[in-house]
Amino acid sequence: MSGALEAMRTRRSWSKVTDEAPSRAELLDLVSAAGRVADHSALRPWRLIELRGDDRLRLGAAIAKAEGDSKPSTKPLRAPLLIAVVASHKKSSKVPHWEQEAVASGVAHALSLLLDDAGWGVFWRTGGYTRSKAVAKAHGLAKDEALLGWLYVGGKPANARGGGRKPVDARKHVTRMPKKAKKVS
Repeated sequence: MSGALEAMRTRRSWSKVTDEAPSRAELLDLVSAAGRVADHSALRPWRLIELRGDDRLRLGAAIAKAEGDSKPSTKPLRAPLLIAVVASHKKSSKVPHWEQEAVASGVAHALSLLLDDAGWGVFWRTGGYTRSKAVAKAHGLAKDEALLGWLYVGGKPANARGGGRKPVDARKHVTRMPKKAKKVS
């Protein structure tokens, strides 16, 4: 079985991780590989923001502001490294924004598989506040950028149990093109 097939079959989210995290050098090496996803017109319409240490506290304050809470959110403290996934839209007559966000999502998913393969626990966190002004400002996003969420990264706990997802029944999700086109209303 190929490494990629095994990585996809065994993929899981690690909602609890240890305080260990990959070094910046290790992260950059993995990002370089993840950036090879399919990318129409090679626009590279994405960027990643590395959050460590007090960056996570500032994010917690921005999330609280976005949600109207008086106390900072502790969610960003659940992992030692957060990687903000940003769709950085480029002007293109051929590649619409949705496709550029798909590329950014592809980079994030590829990176999560590479991090897992390197021995790190990863989970992707999203939420309505990803599109809030307070959170965008905290990340220094430009007007043509959208935050898609964060990869939370840390060590895999030694006592972790299973938790993998059930296999997908591909027959329920793969169909053939109909012989006759359906009427579109």
